[in-house]
Amino acid sequence: MKPLLIDRHDTVETWMLNRPEVRNALDQELVTNLTQALASAEAQGTEVVVLRGNGPSFCAGADLALLATFDTGLSQTPREHLTAIWDLTLAMENSPITFVTVLHGHAIAGGLELALATDVVLAARGTAIGDGHMRRCLLPGGGASARMGRALGRATATWLALTGEVLSAQDPKLASWLHAVVEPDELETTVQAVIASLVAAPASARAAYKRLLNETNGQLTTIDRERELDAFDQHWLANDVPRELRNFLDKSRKASS
Repeated sequence: MKPLLIDRHDTVETWMLNRPEVRNALDQELVTNLTQALASAEAQGTEVVVLRGNGPSFCAGADLALLATFDTGLSQTPREHLTAIWDLTLAMENSPITFVTVLHGHAIAGGLELALATDVVLAARGTAIGDGHMRRCLLPGGGASARMGRALGRATATWLALTGEVLSAQDPKLASWLHAVVEPDELETTVQAVIASLVAAPASARAAYKRLLNETNGQLTTIDRERELDAFDQHWLANDVPRELRNFLDKSRKASS
């Protein structure tokens, strides 16, 4: 299967993460496909991109099976993969395209980080949302340390970061970030209403205002990327995180067999 499905109508594209068997975990191919889709969308004058996930979840984070293959004994880290995720999110923020993310099921770790880089976020009631890195002895590698506090507020961001706790979409702590939280059967109608409101405004003005908002709020750069990834690498190598991941994956396989 293609890891990313793209549907286009006029100046609106829908990007469907399509690795449902692993809750749309971000592997190298999927991130590459997303990066290529962004370049293509900009070249075609796309105004709005709706980002969704196929199957039971939006995105449960980076592909743990991939991360577990790195050997700390050889000083290997997934920095190249995480840099690609960071660069994708920076490009989305800097793009004239307005990004709408539609959450359902799970938006954890890398899934949350992807959503944090977008402009409008909708969620189905009951969606599990959280940073989650702590639960796997991980530090963030997709921008959570730089974006979560801005979006959720310092207190909520700190709690989610340091505990790995997951909140339900309707939790009041997420109200300032989520544009709307609706019943699952109302999600499609809500998405279409949001798209209609966005495309009703002039695309050039919307893109300019988005750029102004980013600059006013302190636009993120590769400096922020390197700060987070330096911390990730140091923790990763000092604590042999791949071993922790392999133990977790092995227990999960045994529990499901």
